[in-house]
Amino acid sequence: MSLMRVESRRNVSDADICHILSSGEGLMLTLEAGDVLRIVDLEGNQAVDTLFYDADCPFDHYSATQTIVRQRSIYLTTGTVLYTESGRALARIVADTCGRHDTLGGACSAQSNTVRYGHDKVHMHNCRDTFMLQIARFDPRLSKRDLAPNVNFFMNVPVTAEGGLEFSDGISAAQRYVEIESLRRTRVLISNCPQLNNPCNAYHPTPVEMVVWRA
Repeated sequence: MSLMRVESRRNVSDADICHILSSGEGLMLTLEAGDVLRIVDLEGNQAVDTLFYDADCPFDHYSATQTIVRQRSIYLTTGTVLYTESGRALARIVADTCGRHDTLGGACSAQSNTVRYGHDKVHMHNCRDTFMLQIARFDPRLSKRDLAPNVNFFMNVPVTAEGGLEFSDGISAAQRYVEIESLRRTRVLISNCPQLNNPCNAYHPTPVEMVVWRA
């Protein structure tokens, strides 16, 4: 799939929220229908692990399978609609200056760190723990079982000819962004990845910016 880069016409000066999220930090926010979230890769090649939930029925979460099958593409980019397990359309990518994003690689965890990088990495900060901390603080209706396969914005995970996955150098750059328009009330769960062991962020996790325009 070739890169599909589309710029936004929105101005940050008109935004309702601008928030810098340091590497390793998490965020949970609610978008109403028509709200737009921009995630900005401030320094380039940072991975932003993200999950989406129907805010009125949080157990109906983002489905990588539904999204891939309906788009007939394993990558996400401008025009991609994000679907839930029940087949509801939650959100749509309306602008993207990176070009494509991963939804196959999943979130790093203590367990995956040991499998991929060695048992001495089990203590390292990871996105799954950040997700768990956010839902424990802000949405007690959710639990570990509600952490589905997620979107990895800005992350480059090509599929090999044999059907395997590779965690490769990023294809993003400083100040590139992706914009997501909410199609219904949506809870967004974000972990700005602290991963130090793969080249997706050149082994140097960096901050990202969250910008929201309210409908």
